[in-house]
Amino acid sequence: MGERDRGVVLYACAALLLAGGGAWWFATAPRAEADPQIEQWRATAERLLPDIDQQEEAHTVPLAPNSDRELTANVGNGEYLVTVLCVGGEQSQVRVSLGDAGTDTGRGLSCGDDRQSSDFTVGSAGQFRMNVSVNDAGPVVFRYSLLRQAGS
Repeated sequence: MGERDRGVVLYACAALLLAGGGAWWFATAPRAEADPQIEQWRATAERLLPDIDQQEEAHTVPLAPNSDRELTANVGNGEYLVTVLCVGGEQSQVRVSLGDAGTDTGRGLSCGDDRQSSDFTVGSAGQFRMNVSVNDAGPVVFRYSLLRQAGS
């Protein structure tokens, strides 16, 4: 076998190995299945706490059971009205805190039938940070909005 034939065989084997690895990669990748319940809860959260022109930031996040998530936003200095809401199954709850995880008790929200938003005021120096913890009855959809207070 000549040198040219060995090169062809080598390149063919490399191409075959690359094609097989690519096929394996895509075949074993986890499927991103959209849960219709999550999409329904997202629509409910956005209907109950809609976007308004004056808000600085708003975000909707699906969260798994027993999960903790830190949500951040870059905002200007000043005082903000924070409105939070969660939508989920029966017995699902979230705890919202503004301190470092585990350093304050935060505020609890029921995500089941009682889908009431909760408001509180917070001062910000350019970075808003909020920790959200979900109980084991999740998943839930969590939504928040930040509205700059007049005069700040």
